[in-house]
Amino acid sequence: MRKNQKVLLILLALLLLPQCAGAVTDGTASVYTYNFDYWGEIMESPDAYRVDETITSVTLGLDTPMNAPQSLYVNGERLYVVDRGNNRILELTRESETFSLVRIIDRVARAEPETFNNPNDIAADQEGNLYVADTNNNRVIVMDRELNYIKSFTKPTDSTFDQNAEFLPSKLVVDSAGRVFVNATNVNKGLVKYEADGTFAGFIGANKVTYNMWDYIWKKFFSTKEQREQMASFVPTEYKNIYIDKDGFIYATNINFSEGDLLGDAAHPIRRLNSLGNDILIKNDRYPPIGDLYWSEGLAVNDYHGPSKLYDITVLDNDIYVAVDRMRGRVFGYDSQGIMLWAFGTRGSAENSFNGAVSIEHMGKDLIVLDEFTARVTVFKPTEYGNLIYQASELYLNGEYDESAVTWKEIQKLNANYTLSYIGIGRAQMRQNDFSGAMENFKKAYSRVNFSKAYRYYRQEWMEKNILWVALALLVLVAFFAGRGFIRKKKWEVEAHDRSKALTKH
Repeated sequence: MRKNQKVLLILLALLLLPQCAGAVTDGTASVYTYNFDYWGEIMESPDAYRVDETITSVTLGLDTPMNAPQSLYVNGERLYVVDRGNNRILELTRESETFSLVRIIDRVARAEPETFNNPNDIAADQEGNLYVADTNNNRVIVMDRELNYIKSFTKPTDSTFDQNAEFLPSKLVVDSAGRVFVNATNVNKGLVKYEADGTFAGFIGANKVTYNMWDYIWKKFFSTKEQREQMASFVPTEYKNIYIDKDGFIYATNINFSEGDLLGDAAHPIRRLNSLGNDILIKNDRYPPIGDLYWSEGLAVNDYHGPSKLYDITVLDNDIYVAVDRMRGRVFGYDSQGIMLWAFGTRGSAENSFNGAVSIEHMGKDLIVLDEFTARVTVFKPTEYGNLIYQASELYLNGEYDESAVTWKEIQKLNANYTLSYIGIGRAQMRQNDFSGAMENFKKAYSRVNFSKAYRYYRQEWMEKNILWVALALLVLVAFFAGRGFIRKKKWEVEAHDRSKALTKH
């Protein structure tokens, strides 16, 4: 009997061993939805999003399956999928929460040539005209809603543009004034800017130069002229993707950086560019918006080592921005202050995972992710938990601080470990001049910056309320020390007088 018990225990241990090993080595992906605490440790979280719909070539009824699709674009209720491998664009519409195919765009009437060649992106202006980054045709082509040719943006003839280089537009955005900003392959001076009439207007937002110090020293002091000519120049790298928000600011993602720059917050994988091309992204969290915080060997799951590669980004109307990580198939959401709201996703072939996440868009608060390898579009809808996070953030931005605090408390019921809920309640209390309560919540969230701000106001408020008592206490202290000094002086005079009389008697 005992022998059988031992055998059963051994078998049970063998069955549990893989699960235990997985729990140790999973590192950054032990849960599907998570956040980070103050120390950067992963905190399991309720799901902020769940799969609502999966769009494939089969569901769309395509005779020719999608081939290496590259980009998504949302315009109202229309979703555009750039099907690069087939040199076409799929226009979909959403009716009754389901996407269906409207038309296939594979040519532009009266253009030369009429067909696309390796298209990579699409955008629209306020009139509904479509702009396509027709990469291997070396143009951004513009067409009206009926797909008639309007104009093209081609390689600038300006001296600041290398005339020996091909013009290969890969990503583009169009602002409310019709200005076009193009991210072009092999252009390292920033985004190529065009006025609405097609006039080249220069470059904005160039990446900073990155290089290996040893390579720089070798090139500068030890290499021969021939070696220097063969070595790559130390030039800024181009962005991976761009997105323009409702206020006209351009968000850009960058995947070319060293891990050292990333850890030191010098890489800036997400940037928010103003009209001058300066990065004005707010980063008020302990950790900058870089995706996963751990990626070294032994911590990364499924042997996908290295930092997050944020391939694309989208920005909601409430200023919350969401980036997709191609490295591990993750989606990261951040608020306007750069504080991470949630992260979810993983690599794989399941409907809620990705093998080659390449583009992300939003329709309302729904998120839409494109997988290049599986040629699948996944639509995610926020859960009750996710909607509460959006609601609390929006209430605060709209100045409804009491309601915001109530909503953050509802979130705490679903996730007591959610650090941002304490910060959210503390922010609301700050607006209500409850600095003591705010300090308590900021303390729970280990938010030093916010705690210091609340303490400064608390100290100022305390002084204003107690200034009379403080003044009275100071007067009492002054009177006490002055009186004690006077008494000591008189005592000393009496003692001196007595000593003088004693000496006179002798």
